Amino acid sequence: MTRIFNLISWLGIALVVGAVGIRFGVPAQEKYATYLAWAGLACILVYILSQWREIWGFFGSRSGRYGTLAASSLLIVLGILVAVNYIGRKQNKRWDLTASAQYSLSDQSRSVVQKLDAPLTVMVFAQEPQFQGYRDRLKEYAYASKNITAEYVDPDKKPLVAQQNKVQQYGTLIFNYKGRSERTTANTEQDITNTIIKVVSGQVKKVYFTQGHGERDPNSGERDGYQAINTALTNENYGVEKIVLAQTSKVPDDASALIIAGPKTDFFGPELDAVKAYLERNGKLLLMLDPPVNASAPELPTLIAFAHEWGVDVSSSIIVDGSGMGRLIGADASVPIAANYPSHPITERFTVLTAYPLSRGLTIVQGGVNGHSAVAVVESSPQSWAEADVKALMSSGEVTLDEAKGDKPGPVTIVAAIAYAKPDAPATPPTPDAPKPETRVVISGDSDFASNGVMGIQGNKDMFMNTIGWLSQQENLISIRAKEASDRRLTLTATQQSNIIWLALLIVPGLVFAAGIYSWTRRR
Repeated sequence: MTRIFNLISWLGIALVVGAVGIRFGVPAQEKYATYLAWAGLACILVYILSQWREIWGFFGSRSGRYGTLAASSLLIVLGILVAVNYIGRKQNKRWDLTASAQYSLSDQSRSVVQKLDAPLTVMVFAQEPQFQGYRDRLKEYAYASKNITAEYVDPDKKPLVAQQNKVQQYGTLIFNYKGRSERTTANTEQDITNTIIKVVSGQVKKVYFTQGHGERDPNSGERDGYQAINTALTNENYGVEKIVLAQTSKVPDDASALIIAGPKTDFFGPELDAVKAYLERNGKLLLMLDPPVNASAPELPTLIAFAHEWGVDVSSSIIVDGSGMGRLIGADASVPIAANYPSHPITERFTVLTAYPLSRGLTIVQGGVNGHSAVAVVESSPQSWAEADVKALMSSGEVTLDEAKGDKPGPVTIVAAIAYAKPDAPATPPTPDAPKPETRVVISGDSDFASNGVMGIQGNKDMFMNTIGWLSQQENLISIRAKEASDRRLTLTATQQSNIIWLALLIVPGLVFAAGIYSWTRRR
């Protein structure tokens, strides 16, 4: 009988070994491996039950008790390790210790992907050795949202799949979401996030820049142009067009926002009527009015009166910042720096500096005007003030706060926002996905902050794009965008390189050798 049970035990071991071989050697026959494994374990269990007397006697001995204790301790340790790994897999936590957080997604990217309500798939068409670079980038998005999955395809190994997706070059990423598709050939965070925004939104929002009164040109690459802003808007799925209201007499119905950027001359009555008619249709307006910097600069009474109708008084004073923060970016006191922002959706979690060269001072009308109540979005520092003597500021650059001459102590409002819903407007949108029916207006005392020459300040771009996101009621785009990775290379002169070489190849090894000789001599 003992021989039979021994044969059964060896048969069980053989079946388990065969199951393992089939599982890893012939994956297509995996179901047979499962059957063999269970049969082998059953044979081994039968053998163990046949030896119950010997096993019971072993555990009753002293060595058996010690062995049981050791085995139990080992099982407990293994159990703890398994539990820790299981919890670690379910509760993933990562820390990015780089100086610029270059391996972490920006606030904007996380905000966009965390609001996905359906699966988003990314197909990466690249050569297999290049997969890792894309995995490193896309796993950050998958970590932020469980709705994102990635598939990696080598066009050389799967040419039919590449042909079906009309892939013409390596490094093409195709994003699919709710039946819509977008593609990009870049692997930077900003490009990937912008592509996700495009495929999620499913439509292009139109932004119109008024022209005809010396406003900023969105196509100009000059220092005072808005070409950089135009590019940023296009990347986030906005369509940018110019409009001359004197010719069209109406703001197009497809306008998500109308931008009046730093006009040099005042609007005509019919043009302002077109703007008002647009706002009556729950339109969205960004009005930026620069101060007159010399005696020949015309005032803008029509536009200033229009701003008052929306609860904001626009002065002719220029904000002077006496905090000295302008030196951080190489600017003087005529460039107020904002670091702390009043609570508003535009500046939610906004923690970066913004600069506003030659900005007007704005004043919020207490109690509002005609139901239009403005709130401050950006304010200058407490050490700033609105300087009324613009001529002295422009001529000498040296002024002091003098309230007797009309100066207004800070903090001074630079940007204000108004959200207005008509009394007869429905309390809730007609559909869950529809934006709330309301008019939104943002008034700024400066348009330079969004020009090409000042866009190097990271916060300025984010402030402008957040403003457009709020105006167009795309709150998921209101956040801090991805920063370019900083250059952290160490630059050495020829002498420094030579010193390091001598230190590494001669001095340090020489000191170690000398210490060895000294130790050997003492032991002798």
